[in-house]
Amino acid sequence: MNVSTFSGPVHATDDPMLQITIERVTGQTSRQVLDSLAIEEPLEIQIAYGPQRLRRTRSISVTMRTPGKDFDLAAGFLMTEGVIRDANDITQITDAGDSFSEGNPTPQAMDPLKLGSKWNVVRVELGTDVEVSVANLQRNFYTTSSCGICGKASLLALRTVCPPRAKNNLTVDAQLLYDLPGRLRASQGVFDRTGGLHAAGLFDSAGNLSAIREDVGRHNAVDKLIGSEFLADRTPLRDRLLLLSGRASFELLQKALMGGLPMVVAVGAPSSLAVQVAKEFDITLVGFLREDHFNIYHGSERIIGFSSASTGVMK
Repeated sequence: MNVSTFSGPVHATDDPMLQITIERVTGQTSRQVLDSLAIEEPLEIQIAYGPQRLRRTRSISVTMRTPGKDFDLAAGFLMTEGVIRDANDITQITDAGDSFSEGNPTPQAMDPLKLGSKWNVVRVELGTDVEVSVANLQRNFYTTSSCGICGKASLLALRTVCPPRAKNNLTVDAQLLYDLPGRLRASQGVFDRTGGLHAAGLFDSAGNLSAIREDVGRHNAVDKLIGSEFLADRTPLRDRLLLLSGRASFELLQKALMGGLPMVVAVGAPSSLAVQVAKEFDITLVGFLREDHFNIYHGSERIIGFSSASTGVMK
């Protein structure tokens, strides 16, 4: 697999931030100051697939993201959406700006956002023997939280594409959970300078942070994170927990499921469908994690080190 270790060039400055001059008002006075903004630009993800003599190039997604780690993002997206299952399905990932997307040429209206620029189009070359499901490319196999299809249909669709599940044996101490948001925040360099990014981090059961990704989109942060592990051949991630700096939606639980993660911990709220996914696939799900409290939506037997008020028994 010819995949660059640098997961997608950013810009000439190699910095996912932009500094601008703003007017900062305090009380009834103001002054001009420099402010840092997280850059947001579109990324088009293309795939090239099929036998050598019948290769096809297809644009499958345009997502708004923070530039950087774009190769990880593309690989993670393909894996968590069920398009590919093994890192060896990929032969090469390249920047492919100013190229034609089959049946969907780059729209001129997007030129101001640099959609066709070198750094905003990534092409993933798949092996000639890799079978690609058109249905999966059209993302018809699952339902996002914005869709109107019922949760039952979404769960049924997930069962058809998710990798085999192993018994969930990951246990974590409650006191350790309280420490994780601070450890994640301490590693969020871009957030500290902009205040505008979501983060996703991987921790082991001892609370060690093994990887972190930031992005303006929470799903992009997770795709970058899981994509990096996928390309490094470290999936499924059965001995890691996923910490989210925001809420836990169905889509994020789906991505955790595809990455083999046994536990998802969110600083924000889970959706009802996210809880259903956790229960259906036995993923420990924690939400509303704060300095002194959190909610367990599934898998309470795997969170240890606290006593139940109803029984007085220490877990």
